Amino acid sequence: MNAASHLSLDVLLERLTSLIETTAYAEAAELAEDALPRFPDSAELLRIYAIALHQIDRREDALGVLYRAEKLSPDNLQVQCNLASLEIAEGHADEAIERMRAALRRAPGSPMILLILGNALMAAARYAHARESYSMATHGAPNHPGLRLNLAAAELEIGHPEQCAIHAKEALQIAPAMGGAHAMLGHSYRRRGRYAEAAQAFLRAEQLEPAESEHPYHAALALDDLDRLDDAQKAYARALQLNNNNGAALSQRVFTLRRLCDWSELDLLSARLRAAVARDASGITPFGLLAEDASAEEQCHCAKTFATAIDAQMASLRRQLAFTHAVPAANAPIRVGFVSNGFGEHATGLLIVAMLEALKSSDLEIHLYATAPNDGGAIRQRLEAACTVHEVAGMNHAAQAQRIHADSIEVLIDLSVYCEGANPKLFALRPAPLQVNWLGYPGTSGAAWMDYMLADAVVQPDHLRATSSEKLVRLPRCFQPSDTSRALVPAPAREHCGLPAQGTVFACFNASYKINPQAFSRFTSILAQTRGSVLWLLSSPEGANQRLRDQALQVGIAAERLIFMPKLPHAEYLSRYQHVDLFLDTLPYNAHTTASDALWAGCPVLTCAGETFAGRVAASLLRHAGLPELVAADETAFVTLAVSLGGNHEALQLLRQHLEQQRTSGSLFDMDGYSSDFRRAVQAMATRRRIGRPAADIDIQ
Repeated sequence: MNAASHLSLDVLLERLTSLIETTAYAEAAELAEDALPRFPDSAELLRIYAIALHQIDRREDALGVLYRAEKLSPDNLQVQCNLASLEIAEGHADEAIERMRAALRRAPGSPMILLILGNALMAAARYAHARESYSMATHGAPNHPGLRLNLAAAELEIGHPEQCAIHAKEALQIAPAMGGAHAMLGHSYRRRGRYAEAAQAFLRAEQLEPAESEHPYHAALALDDLDRLDDAQKAYARALQLNNNNGAALSQRVFTLRRLCDWSELDLLSARLRAAVARDASGITPFGLLAEDASAEEQCHCAKTFATAIDAQMASLRRQLAFTHAVPAANAPIRVGFVSNGFGEHATGLLIVAMLEALKSSDLEIHLYATAPNDGGAIRQRLEAACTVHEVAGMNHAAQAQRIHADSIEVLIDLSVYCEGANPKLFALRPAPLQVNWLGYPGTSGAAWMDYMLADAVVQPDHLRATSSEKLVRLPRCFQPSDTSRALVPAPAREHCGLPAQGTVFACFNASYKINPQAFSRFTSILAQTRGSVLWLLSSPEGANQRLRDQALQVGIAAERLIFMPKLPHAEYLSRYQHVDLFLDTLPYNAHTTASDALWAGCPVLTCAGETFAGRVAASLLRHAGLPELVAADETAFVTLAVSLGGNHEALQLLRQHLEQQRTSGSLFDMDGYSSDFRRAVQAMATRRRIGRPAADIDIQ
């Protein structure tokens, strides 16, 4: 005799409902299955059974059971709502929309139907229609906090964070302890740059719903925005405790610990991260993996997994927008768009401004799409004088994509890809027929929406070709331009900079996440072998400086031999290179903009080429600066050469003289030449499309 054999149908249904409410789904499914032979014609029993099956991840079985219930009771609105919810979960939002609209004709104004219709419309990326559906539902259920919360979510997707906050607060008036409403308020604050309030809201949500891993994760992101890195990494750790498979929290925690130079758990966490990449864990940010000892193949795999998830997420909106791209006439000018949050006093702006100024007189039509507010600085003013700048910071992804498409951009260049302020969701909407990965992110996008990567033969040699998903366009010079209009102002005295009056000054002004235990060990080995030398580093956040000093002490290097430079205005920072004898690079993530800065300022850079794009940029800069001998063959040679140069001031002076000549006559800093090669690269990509040829690898000669 089974557990259901003695129960009446009413008692059985009451028992099943209780099990569902207490999340005892497996027990509910077993009890319902046992009871079905006694009550084969009960649509309600089948409906509850389907709910239990869905919760234990037997989705296909649940859908089949609900279809049986629908045959028994075709007018049962609860069955219709459950079917629509399952269809949404299975990616069939359009079917769910039609089902709920049919149900609404039978029960006009039903809050339950309008709620699920809104959910289906959200899944179909029809956010304005979803907002209308939720709003109508609130008339019939004014005290339903979930409806207000869904209304807030729709407003956020539309791009109305202020209205989102209003509805989230309405939900909290009805249900003050509703963690999801506090979290939604956090999203609205973060979207508006109100990071302290966002962190507070997410932390409150975590207090109210301590089992929900997304709350500490989003709290960590807001704390990161506030540069409260230690609090952020602790919040990421709490998210991981709640959900061991949270790839986003894992990758962000590892990266944050690297920024803090907190290496105590690094070996274990790094191995765990790479294992998560290998098993296709979702949410792992490709940018963070660049600082790990991961191969180019692993980086590509991670990027493809990340991009595939975004592609699926944006599929409904992409279908809705349904952009088409006409082929311009053969003699029509090429309209080139650049998308970035860095069109100002930012590394991106500094790198591209002189090149874009050189392109002003070309036959390319240049448009910049600024996803961050105008900072009003000198770089932004120069960019506005050279190009057409479009302010798109306040727009949602759909509006941004529509703007770009309306401008008939033929070649759209992503200057961020997966860096901070990235726009992969915008590019996944395919607003332009040719989309290019260039400059900001040193690696493959792994994305179906990216046609080309602009690189050079050093950062992307033939033997790494298979690790890029895009077609490669390789320039005949270093892929990275720079601002060659920068003046070099005199540096203050060494003592003013905290440096000793005499002795060799080694420096590494790379970001702290690039300095790993192996790189730091090379640095301290060089210091140990170079009497009277010091290591000048960029000051890092929240105790990172002291951690590095402690590490140095452990190998017998006095703490005072590590000197930390605070963040300075660019011209002042650039002047400090006059006191640096030799810049020491890092692996697996090289100096990029920083190496270019050093070379422009006349400071020699010593690097070691890795086996990923991110680990080969300095080698490309040095080769095109005529200094390939400063690319060490391996880490041992790196230390040997650094010690040799550190004690040979005549050699260092010769290197400086060479770089001074390169500043005016070398190819690395020739932005007229660079702009010409860049123009030819754009023409090659556009021409292939105009003549009906697919994207292909191109080496610009």
